[in-house]
Amino acid sequence: MKYDLYVVTDEGLSRGKTHVEIAREAVAGGADVIQLRDKTADSASLYAAACEIAEICRGKALFFVNDRLDIALAAGADGVHVGQSDLPAAVVRSLVPKDFLVGVSVGSVAEALAAEADGADYVAVSPVFSTASKHDAGDGHGLDTARAICDAVSVPVVGIGGLNKDNIPEVISAGIDGIAVISAVVSQEDISASAAELSAIIAEAKRSV
Repeated sequence: MKYDLYVVTDEGLSRGKTHVEIAREAVAGGADVIQLRDKTADSASLYAAACEIAEICRGKALFFVNDRLDIALAAGADGVHVGQSDLPAAVVRSLVPKDFLVGVSVGSVAEALAAEADGADYVAVSPVFSTASKHDAGDGHGLDTARAICDAVSVPVVGIGGLNKDNIPEVISAGIDGIAVISAVVSQEDISASAAELSAIIAEAKRSV
């Protein structure tokens, strides 16, 4: 699975664009993963958006739904992403098909090892740096923690939180497999162009490691 550029949707930061529009433009720009994230939408609206995004991503990018396992399964997403206060990864794994992907947000080596043991397909260091895009993210864990997590687990490690074109190379150098962003793509005037630029930067950084 390729997690290089992982775009998280956010209608509050998107200059008026919908989740579906964000996903369409990000995939057109080369995003490898789309995560539908909305803490306030009702189930019907979220399901409708998820169904459209699933079609947009099919054969082009992985599609995850944040938190909502029911929506992810109903819409035919590739997987679900959960945090430390959501349904435990082990429970999620027990409820889903074998090929369904589970991602888990972690902030320490202990949390990362537990997530891997519980069946996570990848872990996300959240946040790497402090960020205003996720109000519930807390303080950044830093590159030393990110590096320690990368060294400790065998599953892919995604970084999110304060990541942009200027610090991507150092984050990749720490061992991170995928760069997850919100504002660095979603808040830009041209989402496709921004996604393409970050994809190129990630690819170059990986070649240089």
